[in-house]
Amino acid sequence: MTKRKEDRRQIVVIGAGASGLMAACAAAEQGASVTILEKTEKAGKKIYITGKGRCNLTNACDIQEFWGHIVSNPKFLYSAVYGFDARQMMQFMEDNGCPVKIERGDRVFPVSDHASDVTKALLQHLRGLKVQIRYHCPVQNIEVREEDGVRRVTGVKTVSGERIDADAVILATGGRSYPSTGSEGDGYRMAKSLGIEVVKPAPSLVPVRTREEWCAQLQGLSLKNVELTVDRPNEDGGRKKKKPLYKGFGEMLFTHFGISGPLVLTASCYMDFDAHPEGFTMHLNLKPALTAEQIAARIRREIDASPKKKMAGVIRTLFPARLAELISQMSGLSERTAASVNDKEIAELTDLIRDLVIHAEGTRGFNEAIVTRGGLNVKAFDPSTMQCKGINGLYAAGEVLDVDAHTGGFNLQIAWSTGRLAGESAALEYEN
Repeated sequence: MTKRKEDRRQIVVIGAGASGLMAACAAAEQGASVTILEKTEKAGKKIYITGKGRCNLTNACDIQEFWGHIVSNPKFLYSAVYGFDARQMMQFMEDNGCPVKIERGDRVFPVSDHASDVTKALLQHLRGLKVQIRYHCPVQNIEVREEDGVRRVTGVKTVSGERIDADAVILATGGRSYPSTGSEGDGYRMAKSLGIEVVKPAPSLVPVRTREEWCAQLQGLSLKNVELTVDRPNEDGGRKKKKPLYKGFGEMLFTHFGISGPLVLTASCYMDFDAHPEGFTMHLNLKPALTAEQIAARIRREIDASPKKKMAGVIRTLFPARLAELISQMSGLSERTAASVNDKEIAELTDLIRDLVIHAEGTRGFNEAIVTRGGLNVKAFDPSTMQCKGINGLYAAGEVLDVDAHTGGFNLQIAWSTGRLAGESAALEYEN
């Protein structure tokens, strides 16, 4: 059943992050009276640090390609994303004084390269719509009344004890990543108190800790155009050969604790260390563009050109100095003269180059995670409205939901799209 009230609906948005700001924009555009409650001292704190301070605000790839970058519950997002996609978000920014540009990988940034301009555009739009934002105003709980077996939101209660009436509440508190921005899991607590299931949150798009100490020896070294494969956990005793859990190509970085960089962050989306505390085995191919035969032939050419050279010197023609030194040590050939190396040893060196094994023991946690995997179970929400199926007037948007994606602007687009749909739906009052 759908009905429209003639008077202005009172809507409270909990959280002034990406999804909350967009939800407020959408609700106010539909004529609702909107108040945003934000626990910290300013809006869009996480927006300011995305894209290394430049804000990769969306991704302009084809919509079919977009779905391939969603890790958790892509079907739940169909209505939201098709209703407000990357092109519409880009137009929204342009219309509100923040011109945008498209860079490598279809990543979209403000022309200014300042993340603050994205937040400014949203706040300017909200000011024009007379939306009130109350800072330093953490919410204790969402209040619900039950009548004739139907549960309905009546408002919220702040930590200070103030009660704020509302026809609808939009929960946009974010996940647990970067808790310094205010994302401390408040939304999970509020949802649980109302009987909504929360899928256990875990860090995602996060650097990985490794067992191998040699990773730390390469600290600061960045590799481009490498391939990383993550094995599936060995749950069947290795009886069947399985597709890898993840296989990707791109750039990675060695650190004092293990590995990071875009390729590793994406791989982390698929590694559930809670379910598999024993960790994961990864395979690094340092020359994925070449076949084993091509690599072996190149090594032989180097050997033929400098037969008296030590193999350490031969290997240094293939890799940066520190990585070459490591490969030399691992191969056991570093002090051998090139001419003394036989075909079998060349084949073994080739295998090492194409399959450098790394064991992932865990992640760097929520403090360094870009997003949160897990959150409010999407089965509890109507994907066509973002309203809770069991509580009229309660909506959720953004990272607080169990939806996450690869790096590249996809997670922010999820926030914009779900926020937009939640705001419009709350203003128009769609009832279960």
